[in-house]
Amino acid sequence: MHYHLIGIAGTAMGSLAGLLRAKGHEVTGSDEGVYPPMSTLLDGLGIVYAPSFSPENLDPVPDLVIVGNAISRGNEELEAVLDRCIPYTSAAATLRDEFLVGRQVLAVAGTHGKTTTSAILAWLLESAGMEPSFLIGGVAENFGTSFRLTDSKYFVIEADEYDTAYFDKGPKMWHYRPWTAVVNNVEFDHADIYRDDVAYRFAFERFINLIPRAGTLVVGWESPVARELAARSPAPVESFGLAPDEGGNPRWRADGVRQGSEGTSFEVLHDDVSLGTVESPLSGDFNVRNCLAAVAAASAAGAEWPSLRQGLRTFRSVRRRMEVRGEVAGVTVIDDFAHHPTAVGETLVAIRQRYVGRRVTAIFEPRSYTAQKREFQEAYRRSLGLADRVVVAGLFHPERYDRDTGMDPEQLVSSIRSDGVDAQHVPDVDRIVECVTSSAEPGEIFVVMSNGGFGGIHEKLLEALGER
Repeated sequence: MHYHLIGIAGTAMGSLAGLLRAKGHEVTGSDEGVYPPMSTLLDGLGIVYAPSFSPENLDPVPDLVIVGNAISRGNEELEAVLDRCIPYTSAAATLRDEFLVGRQVLAVAGTHGKTTTSAILAWLLESAGMEPSFLIGGVAENFGTSFRLTDSKYFVIEADEYDTAYFDKGPKMWHYRPWTAVVNNVEFDHADIYRDDVAYRFAFERFINLIPRAGTLVVGWESPVARELAARSPAPVESFGLAPDEGGNPRWRADGVRQGSEGTSFEVLHDDVSLGTVESPLSGDFNVRNCLAAVAAASAAGAEWPSLRQGLRTFRSVRRRMEVRGEVAGVTVIDDFAHHPTAVGETLVAIRQRYVGRRVTAIFEPRSYTAQKREFQEAYRRSLGLADRVVVAGLFHPERYDRDTGMDPEQLVSSIRSDGVDAQHVPDVDRIVECVTSSAEPGEIFVVMSNGGFGGIHEKLLEALGER
């Protein structure tokens, strides 16, 4: 078949394009503002895509158009699809119908940690000789790609709670038919599509209800909402967490966690029986939880402990998750996808644990809908305040908000300064680069946090440091 993907450069869409190509289909697409790593991926696969939206991109007429969830009515290419009665569908429905039917799907959901946990899980299954197919929302460094198609019955997929398409406003994860489902945590996010935390919570409640009785739910025990939803699971529950609490022991637990410059070590216990100490190159307590979730899910699929232990030790992370982009003049530039206030805080704590005693500058772009909402402003004050210096960029789309609904960056940095932390609001990327590099100190860490391209700031920082 000839598939045409409108919005092909989205992380999930680009990976889907690769899977379809691997299955032998003809694949074309279109998008705007394409940047690495997806541009690199598509070019490497030899997939032809147009750099703008146009009805002309539909010639010759494809057999089926896949409409990305970022594409809305009014897009001229989408309007041509509708006017010409060309069959269309969503990415999530295509994944289900082309790749997930008949397989044992290990679907990783949760507000935080989906991408890293999915990548760890895929690598653990690989280390156990199970050769899984996978689709992950980032480039897994062990594989050098965000997707793979094999003949294995196992398919690891990142199960996103964001909506599916303009014509299907339900979460993508509802399409994925999980056999083993991971719910790391549940904390209100995506304020653009969920009216409140009740609606957000329902998305995960229904996802859990999709698991067959013979399957498994792996759930983060330290997330109160996830724990409560687990009580209604039709499948057996494997809980995980760092420590026992008033709710009892999680079945999978980490003990003796030690953070260091080379990563983390901890003892893994299952039902209070020690399986041994493991080492991971990852940093931060949140990554210990991600490791436990992946171990629990891989064990449910039949992977043996020795291979899991080896897999944790050799896992190499995911691009844009505390990824070191370079070091110049003693200054280290780190790229991280963190955008929810909890993730921002966890990232900064992990940076502190890995780079003990070094000055940390947090450079944050309020880009996602959640990041730009006023209701989260106080939470960002607390999380960003964990840095030594904070620079907040301009809102990505300030026209979407008014004074009552949108974050006030000036007010945010003022509140951070009142807590004794150096903070500035600098709307322009080039000005940010000039501001932070002109006063950079040897040994300093620049942590760039955004869920977008952020104007190519990472390379601009490294270049400016080199010139200085």
